[in-house]
Amino acid sequence: MHRKHNHRGLIVFLKESEGSTVAEFALILPILIALVFGAINMSLLLYTESTLHFATQDAARCATVKTTICTSQSTLQSYAAKNYGGMTAAPTFVWTTPSCGNLVTATASYKFILGIASLPMTLNASACYPLA
Repeated sequence: MHRKHNHRGLIVFLKESEGSTVAEFALILPILIALVFGAINMSLLLYTESTLHFATQDAARCATVKTTICTSQSTLQSYAAKNYGGMTAAPTFVWTTPSCGNLVTATASYKFILGIASLPMTLNASACYPLA
């Protein structure tokens, strides 16, 4: 048994204006997705920056207060890296002793993903803890 196809329903569907909602949604969807993923990536960037500052401050405090734990550049680097919880690979921590006390500076790389491209960024933090 062979059925005849009725194209009348398709013609009525195409003439209706209710289908314009789908077309409008298709135009807005890429912008909406970019905004959502941009907000997620921005929050990850801020979280990474915050944990970098925390690890730097804690390492400067360790160099002054916990002198049995942070005895050298390598022990301070491992102590700070352990306290760092950011979204990038382990940053570099540098310990110096200028006039302000124990100064620790940190540098980390972050890739801000823009969908099909990414924007490399350098995050920096520094903290100086006064000598007792």
